[in-house]
Amino acid sequence: MKALQYRTIGAAPELETVPDPEPGPGQVLLKVSAAGVCHSDIAVMSWPEKDFPYPLPLTLGHEGAGTIEAMGEGVTGFAVGDSVAVYGPWGCGACPPCAGGRENYCLRAGELGIFPPGLGSPGAIAEYMIVDDARHLEPLNGLDPVQTVPLTDAGLTPYHAIKRSLPKLVPGSTAVVIGTGGLGHVAIQLLRALCPAQVIAMDVTEDKLELARSVGAHEAVLSDAAAADKVRELTGGLGATAVFDFVGAAPTTATAAGCVAMEGDITIVGIAGASVPVGFGLLPFEVSVTAPYWGSRGELHEVLDLARAGAVEVHVETFPMEDAPLAYERLHSGKINGRAVILPNG
Repeated sequence: MKALQYRTIGAAPELETVPDPEPGPGQVLLKVSAAGVCHSDIAVMSWPEKDFPYPLPLTLGHEGAGTIEAMGEGVTGFAVGDSVAVYGPWGCGACPPCAGGRENYCLRAGELGIFPPGLGSPGAIAEYMIVDDARHLEPLNGLDPVQTVPLTDAGLTPYHAIKRSLPKLVPGSTAVVIGTGGLGHVAIQLLRALCPAQVIAMDVTEDKLELARSVGAHEAVLSDAAAADKVRELTGGLGATAVFDFVGAAPTTATAAGCVAMEGDITIVGIAGASVPVGFGLLPFEVSVTAPYWGSRGELHEVLDLARAGAVEVHVETFPMEDAPLAYERLHSGKINGRAVILPNG
């Protein structure tokens, strides 16, 4: 089968022919219909050799959806031909967080060598992939796999981040979304669907701000040195109740700190590596700063229910398998407006 692999530290991913996988006991073989492309893949491929934690070659793709081709011994609850999405942050299934469906916070994954698909385990940018356990499959039940596959990360991650702040996002409150690309444009839709807050979007280009407006942002502000002051102006001087930073670079975390309200939340989702100084006098009183990771199995179910209800829709650009390396090039250069999706089987 064809698979897109990261094979050499510092090199671009390559399209390779590799053996077809076969499911072992408890595993599921998926014929991949769609696989998402994510900035975190680019981050992984930028790590130096001394810090690289995964064996190479690595088949990329941690957002996957497809149809069940075969099942290993002991698999129940599914049938060959079922259309499913893959829950990505695999865990041990037995520790307290995993028992509650929060495998994104598994306590033993590192110890046991358990990795997400595309981030250590063979991923979804391939004609077929192995899913380690049927509990990591979510039925699509009529959803289009191409439109839905980004929701397994670009929907689940912002949903998990936003849920924590929903009790504060009451009428009269304000939520700021910094970075309106793959995750951010979904976050705007989720905020509009889940709460009555005013939503202010920020990005560095007008075309990205236009996407933000088209998916429901009340206000769209260029993300520059004046952005925090603009948020305070739009909120009568109070600042934002919740700020969701989907970039995580030094300028955006500074903006988040500069525009958050007293008792507000700053949530750093982006992985650019910057931080927010926390301490008395450094932020408004009782501001909470968090850096969440992905989401739970139950939350993925909820995100797909929102998609079925028409409350969220991902702006996607599709690529055939032979153009998968090009999709990464375009993502790296900032030329994807929304989310890139690879179609491994046409």
